[in-house]
This record gives sequence, structure tokens and C-alpha cells, in this order.
Amino acid sequence: MLKHSGYVAIRLESSWEGIKLAFTRFSLVESWSPGPEQPVLGARDVHVWLVSLQQPLARIRRFGESLSADETIRAERFHFENDRRRFIVARGCLREILARYLRIAPVAIQFDYNDYGKPELGGATRGLSQLKFNLAHSGELAIYAITLIGDIGVDIERVRADIDLEELAHSFFSASEIASLDLLAGGERRQAFFHCWARKEAFIKAKGIGLSIALNEFDVSLAADAELLKTRWDESEARRWSLQKIDVGRDYAAALSVKAGPSNLTQWSFAEGG
Repeated sequence: MLKHSGYVAIRLESSWEGIKLAFTRFSLVESWSPGPEQPVLGARDVHVWLVSLQQPLARIRRFGESLSADETIRAERFHFENDRRRFIVARGCLREILARYLRIAPVAIQFDYNDYGKPELGGATRGLSQLKFNLAHSGELAIYAITLIGDIGVDIERVRADIDLEELAHSFFSASEIASLDLLAGGERRQAFFHCWARKEAFIKAKGIGLSIALNEFDVSLAADAELLKTRWDESEARRWSLQKIDVGRDYAAALSVKAGPSNLTQWSFAEGG
């Protein structure tokens, strides 16, 4: 019987037979330097990592071998090969990044999930560190946020031209957000829509209670400076969170939300060999 991790690698290899083993790499934002092998996380630090999901086959195979049985089952559920590949790379990179902080092998990391599916360190791994993390991926990029501060959420969205902004905004945005969006036109309007969406997603992911919070029950800014402006359920809630725009280029929008005061933000890329 094949091991669960090897099965993913074999599926990928057979599916891509005759295709070049290296993908065309995304040019990550120039200001994102390759991250260190042994990052040090201070009490007020937030580390954000950016990853291209287009990786050489040998590296994808290695990522597949580090996945747990439940992660492999999730990977196998994807109908399309590209979706499976993105999931494997995103989870494999999560393990490799966390392994740099925990000083253990990626395959040794265990996860637990809260009632809404938010991952956290679990099992024997839980006692190794108090770090909190979150991840998101869209298109061919993934983003990860690591901190000791407390609850954290991150989101990234590929800016797409094939969706109806008007319908989605009126379905999910608050009245004030729709009014701000209506002041804009063309490409600026589309960019603002995706920045708004990423900020809202980052906040609810930080809260860790999924879509039990309606997206139109709180307001975020659409301006360059990200801000949680107001929540309908608690007037003091917005003051307890910071919200920050993460620059990942014009093709994507990204945001970070962390509880409790200002933080020291460092941004790194996770590229091959780094």
C-alpha cells in the first residue's frame, strides 16, 4: 500500500507527464526579501510571508510528503489538478515556514481546528510555542501571518475582471462601504472593491468565528490606509483591532488584522532556496 503522502506526489507526476518540471515563477514584490532560516519573533512582531504557488515538481513532491493524512485527503478531493497543486503548495509552505520558528521538521507539525475551521498548533506541537498564525491563498499567491501578539487574520484576493462588482457589493458590503465605492469608477473602483473584500475577510478570520458574522455588519475603509471603522454589535470593538493593507502588487489585494494595539511588521518572501 502506498503511503498517503507518496500518493499525492505520484498523482502529480503522472498527471503532468511531458510538462516541464519547473513552472514560470511569479515575480514577487521586490521589497519582499527572502526570509531567514531561523526567524526570531519578538513579543510585538508580526511576520508576513508571501509565496508563489507555482513551484517545481520536485518541490511540490516534497510538500506532498510532509502533509498529514487529513490534508492529503483534502488534496485528493480537488477535481482540477491546478487546485490540488495550489492546496499542496500552500499547506506545504505553511509547514516549512512554521518549522523555521518551531525548529522541528515540517512533517512533525500537528494542527487543530476550531469550530469554524481556523487552524492552530495542535497535539504535541501546541506546547512548543504560543505563536498564532493564519494563511490565505488566491490565484497563484499565498500569504501567511505569524505572531505572538494574539488573534490574527490575513487575506489575499486576486483582482479579477470577470465578476459583477455591483451585485457582490450590494450583497455583502455595508451601506457606507457601498457609498464609498460608488464615488469611484473604472480600475480604481475595481481595486477598491478587492481591497475592501480582503480587509473584511482578514478581520473575520482574525475573529476566528467564520461567517457567523455577516460581512455587512461592520465597516472597513476603502482608502489607502486600512482601518476597521465600526462594528454594529459593539461600539468599542473597532478600537481593539488593527487593520493594515499589505502591498502585493496591483494584481492582488491583501490585508492583515491583529488584535491589541500596534505591531512591528516584517515582510518576507518564501522562494526556492530561501
